Amino acid sequence: QLYDLIEKINSSDLVSLDTETTGLEVMDAQLVGISFAVSPHQAFYLPLAHSYPGAPQQLDLAASLAKLKPWLESAQHKKVGQNLKYDQHIFANHDIRLAGIQDDTLLESYLLESHKSHDMDSLALRHLNVKTLSYAEVVGRGAKQIGFDQIALDIATHYAAEDADITLQLHQTLAPQIEAASGLQHVYRDIELPVMQVLYIMERNGVLLDSELLRIQSHELGLKLIALEARAFEAADQPFNLNSPKQIQEILFDKLKLPVKKKTPSGAPSTDEEVLQELALDYPLPKILLEYRGMAKLKSTYTDKLPKMINRATGRVHTRYSQAVAVTGRLASSDPNLQNIPIRSAEGRRIREAFIAPVGSCLVAADYSQIELRIMAHLSGDAGLLTAFANNEDVHRATAAEIFMTTPHDVTAEQRRYAKVINFGLIYGMSAFGLARQLGVERGAAQAYIERYFARYPGVKNYMESTRLQAKQQGYVETVFGRRLWLPEINSSNAMKRQGAERAAINAPMQGTAADLIKLAMIKVQHWLETEKLQTRLIMQVHDELVLEVPMGELARVKESLPGLMCNVAALKVPLLVEVGAGKNWDEAH
Repeated sequence: QLYDLIEKINSSDLVSLDTETTGLEVMDAQLVGISFAVSPHQAFYLPLAHSYPGAPQQLDLAASLAKLKPWLESAQHKKVGQNLKYDQHIFANHDIRLAGIQDDTLLESYLLESHKSHDMDSLALRHLNVKTLSYAEVVGRGAKQIGFDQIALDIATHYAAEDADITLQLHQTLAPQIEAASGLQHVYRDIELPVMQVLYIMERNGVLLDSELLRIQSHELGLKLIALEARAFEAADQPFNLNSPKQIQEILFDKLKLPVKKKTPSGAPSTDEEVLQELALDYPLPKILLEYRGMAKLKSTYTDKLPKMINRATGRVHTRYSQAVAVTGRLASSDPNLQNIPIRSAEGRRIREAFIAPVGSCLVAADYSQIELRIMAHLSGDAGLLTAFANNEDVHRATAAEIFMTTPHDVTAEQRRYAKVINFGLIYGMSAFGLARQLGVERGAAQAYIERYFARYPGVKNYMESTRLQAKQQGYVETVFGRRLWLPEINSSNAMKRQGAERAAINAPMQGTAADLIKLAMIKVQHWLETEKLQTRLIMQVHDELVLEVPMGELARVKESLPGLMCNVAALKVPLLVEVGAGKNWDEAH
């Protein structure tokens, strides 16, 4: 039967492939079985490692994989799957380099409808009107969950074969829709599918951590938390639980009689971060509470947790990058989330010190400078912004000179700070009210700054108005490369939801284009590393930055080549700028 299966998949143009495994930890999970589908409503399940008491004898795992390996590693034999990056890891755990990935239904769905869910059960219901057998229905939930190797073969076969079959049917439904839109086809074929391979390599590479440094930092943070707690007790004139919103609410509003800024749905005064930030401008205790919360999060999420995430086999942390989460096209990282490490506080920056290079290497960070502002200049075609970037001017200083009607030379540090807030604020569709709060000025003054900005940069105003209109008419906006960013609330009768969608309509093309550029940069850099047979490895992607692990012997070449590689991934109306730094740890590389 295995020979029949191999013959069938060898002679098929496209095969749907799915793995069943012992767990979801990609670096450790082992194969339990593999399912295949070559035509709709017909699929095969190859059980290899079901080990429950009384399980029937199965084909030998190693011998079966040896027979399948030529097909699995063949670039000529095309495969489709749902989230094949996961399956790549599983096969890699068995020394198989999965090749021939032609399509991925997770990415097809993401490109067509980024604002919806992309799990296979949801896709099957939405596109095929089929209610599938869910993973939780098969293995159970929570404490009662069992491994897939403990699932009876008849149930496992139904579940696994259905996965392969549904994936093939979904592909046949989604692929024509992508092919019908040339922009989407380009993003799918030239950005998303190739970057999936780069992400797989990066996840596999992992990053080295200094767990002893994190242990020291954890201890220091613990001492700081104790000191902050004592200061909070003193400011409140009594001890209380700093982690209890109810007790904080009683102290702030009942005892200290601080003004109530907003209420929770149940009608109680809110103690959320936004409220505390506002109160912290005038009162000491909210400021202490904010500091305490920030440090407690650093300790629990990073300094305590990161060392426990180190893989025993590799000695590294292997974050997981998700392509199909953020609606803008940006990547998301989890376990650990590298994008949430705060860099505004000294303690947050110190956590980056624990991300280190091995002996004989260093870390190199390559960061796109002011990427979203440059994209704004490109999209709006505003002459003033284009000139500022073309002449490599300090764009915030140039904006300040325009708004405050002075020369760039005479702009003060405070005026430049205001201009920076305005530049970035308008990218995010900030209102006069929001700008006034950010700058700490009257709303009328903020409105005057915005009006003066638009008078000096009319292209930006025209871009914003036309983008809003386009979003309302077609329900989505696009990046420079053709990625569609859907805005379901753009014509909502709820004013707050509609205004939120309008702000997103302005920002999404910039965020989305930045995401496309960094993905193109990853593809180009990885291709260069492979072509030049360098030992340098891509290890992290965070926001607009790539981080590489570079042997000292390759450092000069990598630092010299990265800006050219990253700046030339696309021809915009403004030059792209990449800043490169190196150091023995991630923080030092900035």
